[in-house]
Amino acid sequence: MSDITTLQYLTFALGEEVFALETGCVREVIELVPVTRIPKTPPFMRGVINLRGHAVPVVDLRIKFDMPTAHDTVNTCIIIVDVEVEGENCYMGAIVDSVREVFEMTSDQINPPPRMGTSIRADFIRGMGKQNEEFIMILDIGKVFSQEELALVLEKEGTEA
Repeated sequence: MSDITTLQYLTFALGEEVFALETGCVREVIELVPVTRIPKTPPFMRGVINLRGHAVPVVDLRIKFDMPTAHDTVNTCIIIVDVEVEGENCYMGAIVDSVREVFEMTSDQINPPPRMGTSIRADFIRGMGKQNEEFIMILDIGKVFSQEELALVLEKEGTEA
């Protein structure tokens, strides 16, 4: 028998594109709250938020993925994810246009990422899934941000918190 595993994914939208993250790295989804800007950080860094007394860095995935900016709406929210930086787990927030749903997908339903034709770099994409005839880009959250970017964010967070 083959090793087919079933995983759960949280889907979200950036414009017309649909993305997914494994629910194992998602801690929670919160409404968009005021973000405190940190000077001298990359443009995709929106700043930090106060999450139950902890400073959590927040990134704008539209900017990170070189997508056109959009105004925040009532559906704009922050997905809090668990990422590893220099061997340490930490929380990071990702601003998205809207969160859609959680669904299950088996490993044999996921295809390798395309070599071209997507609006984001293929190395960020773990694979491509399909649900209701709609393609979903499954992100590898560990590759969306380089270790250097994450270390910079943590360094700035440490000086601001």
